[in-house]
Amino acid sequence: MKNERMIIVRHEKLARDTHLLMLEGDLARDIADPGQFVHVKIDGFYLRRPISIADYDPLNDTVTLIYKVMGNGTKALTRFQIGENLDVLGPGGQGFPTSQIHSEHVLIIGGGIGVPPLYSTAKKLKENGVAITSILGFRSREDAFLVDEFRALGEVHVTTEDGSLGRSGRVTDALPDVKDNYQHYLSCGPTVMLKAVADLLPDKEGYLSMEERMGCGIGACFACVVESKDEKGYKRICCDGPVFKAGEVVLA
Repeated sequence: MKNERMIIVRHEKLARDTHLLMLEGDLARDIADPGQFVHVKIDGFYLRRPISIADYDPLNDTVTLIYKVMGNGTKALTRFQIGENLDVLGPGGQGFPTSQIHSEHVLIIGGGIGVPPLYSTAKKLKENGVAITSILGFRSREDAFLVDEFRALGEVHVTTEDGSLGRSGRVTDALPDVKDNYQHYLSCGPTVMLKAVADLLPDKEGYLSMEERMGCGIGACFACVVESKDEKGYKRICCDGPVFKAGEVVLA
């Protein structure tokens, strides 16, 4: 991981309480896999904010983040302007192992702010010749984003909890609508969603990206520990994850 002051080159609202932030800097060249994150320092706040990487372009040195306003820190982040810079630490964690996924067809399942890291993942798989089907879940039409971008990569099913866009319900309600011809699934979202997805797809090989509050972001503080099924008994989401193979950790 490197610490860099990155320049803001784009900053706009995408959906309700959801913003896109594009940064320019050398850090873009260090991203190994889609699904990694950066730790952003916001002046006036002690802890950095972990934000997953939605897209990256090492040729143009840009990293795109999509974040949701969840509290005072992310609310303060919305006030940063194009041309200003941010103190960014990253890239952190283990992303989706796209180079190891040798499938003809992959199912992408994202819920809410879990959708962004799946976008660069889907793009990478598409570049590798993999067919993509996506299920994207949101609370309502006002909360939806990146739907057209995913449609450019393949078939898309949208669910909203209030039924204002796509199918009414949660992402798991759309699983029967998807043809069962995919070999892998990749998912990111709340833990309860990940558990439901894994329970419904026990015969498929999957990778799950966990959302969690973090302290240091490098594995030293043990603030983001999750129970694992190996002899060690635990994993640190910030450095051992956030992406885990389905069944590797306990989804309480």
